[in-house]
Amino acid sequence: MNDENMQADNNPVNPLPPVIVALFLFILGIEVLFNLGARGILGGPEAVGWRLAALQKYAFSDEIFEWMRATGQYPFEHMVRFVTYGFVHLSFVHALFGCVILLALGKMAGEVYNQFALLLFFVMGAANGALIYGLVLDVDTPLIGAYPGAYAMIGAYTYLLWLRLGMLGEQQIRAFSLIGFLLGIQLLFGALFGGTPDWLADVAGFVTGLVLAVFLIPGGLRRLRDRLRTR
Repeated sequence: MNDENMQADNNPVNPLPPVIVALFLFILGIEVLFNLGARGILGGPEAVGWRLAALQKYAFSDEIFEWMRATGQYPFEHMVRFVTYGFVHLSFVHALFGCVILLALGKMAGEVYNQFALLLFFVMGAANGALIYGLVLDVDTPLIGAYPGAYAMIGAYTYLLWLRLGMLGEQQIRAFSLIGFLLGIQLLFGALFGGTPDWLADVAGFVTGLVLAVFLIPGGLRRLRDRLRTR
């Protein structure tokens, strides 16, 4: 048995990718600060408003986006909102669900993609999610939460599953069952209890991850060139 197989036997459970752990800890750390501040344990009286202040400063705002488009001005303090909104949430529970998706799908995607690719999935998923949210909708509700970035991980994993099912000769459409289930649940809860149209940003994040996966999977560019040459 070679060294690689021995290492695999000694580590039957693949650890979480470091970049996914870092994103999780960063989001969780922010939530801990917000909760400690809200309870008066940290930061003094003004800490009660930390979450609200962060939402005002870092959430993606369609109103600000439309102002930038109308004036042609794109200040850095507002451009960073395309990514920073992914690290602030309405509550601990809101952040927790986003982190669960990020950890679960980030671990599965991390078995194939490298650390840079995983970070790119999250950042570009968040950025494109905000872009589509701002271009398509005209709403006052700010966009917040890690979900578009986490959904990009779902897109990356969906592409892996699509390739695997193709190799096995099975129906590749099954690869999209996970995103279909999650969006179905999200839309159902929105219909029953009311909600915001942020599902559009989630879909955009998913599509971003799916498209990037074609290029970021090991050997992806070579595979794409081979397919173009055969046509």
